Amino acid sequence: MTPTLSCPAPAKLNLFLHVVGRRPDGYHLLQTLFRFIDLHDTLHFTLRDDGAVRRTNAIEGVAEEQDLCVRAARLLQSETGCALGVDIAVEKHIPMGGGLGGGSSDAATTLIALNRLWSLGLPRARLMQLGLRLGADVPVFVFGENAFAEGVGDELQAYPLPEAWYVVLFPPVQVPTAQIFAHPELTRDTVSITMRALLERQLRDGQQLHNDLQSVVCNLYPEVARCLAWLNSFGKAMMTGSGACVFAEFTDHGQAEAVLARLPQDMRGVVAQGLTRHPLHDWVLE
Repeated sequence: MTPTLSCPAPAKLNLFLHVVGRRPDGYHLLQTLFRFIDLHDTLHFTLRDDGAVRRTNAIEGVAEEQDLCVRAARLLQSETGCALGVDIAVEKHIPMGGGLGGGSSDAATTLIALNRLWSLGLPRARLMQLGLRLGADVPVFVFGENAFAEGVGDELQAYPLPEAWYVVLFPPVQVPTAQIFAHPELTRDTVSITMRALLERQLRDGQQLHNDLQSVVCNLYPEVARCLAWLNSFGKAMMTGSGACVFAEFTDHGQAEAVLARLPQDMRGVVAQGLTRHPLHDWVLE
């Protein structure tokens, strides 16, 4: 029987996202706090012995050659000289263009799963290096723990987070990340914080955790602003990543479900539980 692995690729939330500067090459310097949630895509990997890498199902708007799963598999092949191949089927549940990291998470799960399926034995640090070549958010999913991130989002420190539930809303738009980071009104000089200050909640001068991209997105996409305004009436709502999805945190599952039950009929959303770590964390050697 041909070996097959079925693996989750969890979404992430940015519990804050500060733009603290810009490198000479134009990349923005960020500080953020990544949290994994139990909303996830499911990927199915079936071993091939002919070296071919194929995606076996269509995904609207994503050509096979551009799919990060396919690119991740081929990068892993080229870097290791592996002669094996794989068929990949992707069950999408994470909205695309929503700031929930679905494509990056799918790529990371592909690296982790094929490292096992192809018996490559690469350590976590090497898989993270490969992940960074696919996108700035891929390494945190390979890192496998909720994390305080700096740099372009790739300098990671594990960050303990308490149990929490989130109401996550899906505005009916896809936000192009590059458009938001290039926008002239984007704040690029938020004061840096340290992880210790964050842990101790000692933010100076009344500084609040926020998402610097949120105001730009709300001005360009009224649907995002509308979802934020509705969710703000139940708790502090924030956009994740470069949007479009927004969320609010609750300490009680029942409270989160009660809020979702009041969702207007023309809005979409879910209740998601925060994870303590990535479901595949222990599949990778340190």
